[in-house]
Amino acid sequence: MLLPSRLFALRPIAAALASVSAMVLATSQPAIAQTASPAPDTQQMLEAARRAPKNDLLQIYREAVANDAAYAAARYQQQASQERVPQARSALLPNLGLSASATQYRPDGSNEAFQTDAAGNVIGTRTVDINNPYNGYGGGVSLTIPVYRPQNWQALEQAKISVMSADLQLQQSTQDLALRVATAYFNVLAARDQLIALEAAKKATLEQLQQAKREFEVGTKTIIDTNEAQARYDQIVAQEQVALGTLLVRRSELQTIIGRDLGTLAPLRDKPNLVTPQPADIQQWVRSAEDTSYTVQIARANYEIASREVKRQRDAYKPTLDVVGGYSVNRATGNTINGLDSNLNQGTIGVQLNMPIYQGGLIQSRVREALALQDRYNAELESARRTSANAARDAFTGVNYGLAQVKALESAEVSARTQLDSTQLGYQVGVRILLDVLNATTQLVQTQRDLKRARYDFLLAALRLKAATGALTDEDIAGINALLDPAVSLSVPDVTTPERTSSMVPPARPVARTEPKAENATPAAQEPAAKSTKTSTPAKSSSTRRTKRT
Repeated sequence: MLLPSRLFALRPIAAALASVSAMVLATSQPAIAQTASPAPDTQQMLEAARRAPKNDLLQIYREAVANDAAYAAARYQQQASQERVPQARSALLPNLGLSASATQYRPDGSNEAFQTDAAGNVIGTRTVDINNPYNGYGGGVSLTIPVYRPQNWQALEQAKISVMSADLQLQQSTQDLALRVATAYFNVLAARDQLIALEAAKKATLEQLQQAKREFEVGTKTIIDTNEAQARYDQIVAQEQVALGTLLVRRSELQTIIGRDLGTLAPLRDKPNLVTPQPADIQQWVRSAEDTSYTVQIARANYEIASREVKRQRDAYKPTLDVVGGYSVNRATGNTINGLDSNLNQGTIGVQLNMPIYQGGLIQSRVREALALQDRYNAELESARRTSANAARDAFTGVNYGLAQVKALESAEVSARTQLDSTQLGYQVGVRILLDVLNATTQLVQTQRDLKRARYDFLLAALRLKAATGALTDEDIAGINALLDPAVSLSVPDVTTPERTSSMVPPARPVARTEPKAENATPAAQEPAAKSTKTSTPAKSSSTRRTKRT
């Protein structure tokens, strides 16, 4: 009989596949631990996982709010947009100005002056040189009070709507950040699940490869079984390196958001309670998305600003009325032209009316431009409604079909596990071959990996459905975080050097055979016959050899 301890060593491996923790995978295989100890890189990984801080989705999200560069840019943009209202209001408030001047005059010229006699009669003229410099000083205040400026009132309303739009954009950035964090987090878990599954499949394949080599050495199996196991093992090793590279990329994406290196991540529970969002009517979600989505609200605000711009440009035809006033003081000292000092104080107050009559067609052109932009933003509003409605439909479909996929894969996992147990038993009694066991193991690994990915996709679809209606909040992130298992930390290893497989080359076929040889048959003639039989009918040849051995 075959060695049952080796065959059923696959069972603890299959049980370990149900866990997403690398620590459980490395320590929950008692049958294999008798013959193999953890590799040095695995021990280092486990030690680092114990020392590293444990992170869950909610903690990662809070760090992203504080450290994400894209969200910080959106927050600063919102703060800058808050200043648009005071700037627009300033055009409606009084403007007070102060001015001052100091001037030095240096006249250089001549002037004709009359000559008179003692009686005061003009007797002629004479030339007088003017080259006496003097200084002039002045200052004053000016006041302008807008009384009627319709364009400025429209600009103020536009500024208020712009601030509202900036607030909506910040809230949308918060939603986008939550989606980016959740997507990056589950992408890391999915990449780690793929690596864990391949590691388990590699150990199962290695166990079968070693079993095939031992049976080949004693003559109970042909080289074909060993080659099949070797090929499967090399393929899994190659896939493992690809999975390591994918894990590195996914980890970098999450590190970019939080701005630090990752420690360990809390995985999803083995059987999380997945509940579909309410209500269960797709039309209600679509109507809500068309009305309350942040994309729609921002587009509606842009359309309102464009409508106000049309009114503002049309108000350019109207006159403006201001109250103006001022007070000025001017002083001149030194030898002025008339030889006397000058002191002048002057105060003014009045009403100033400006009426545009013709500006070369500028006002008409601006009105036409504003009307075209209004039509543009109206079209963008309709596009935003359609896009949000389609996003709600896609997310709702992803939630419903995602939950159905999860349930189907849960049943498939049970069937795959049962199939593996049956195939192992069939291999023990001789009705199954090694390739059947390898295929059953691979099927279980892939089913469990697909099940975890389906759960991640369901949770992400639920978040996108909330985001499509503008209802995604921190409570939704906390609700998903409650589905994680903080007691089991999922380590995130770095990419390692590809494992060498040259030592796994099958050994040469020994000359001595333990099976009885046929009479009048040479060893050279008997070997091709055995190989030909195995190649044409592998199951029958394997069964024949086991019967003869018994």
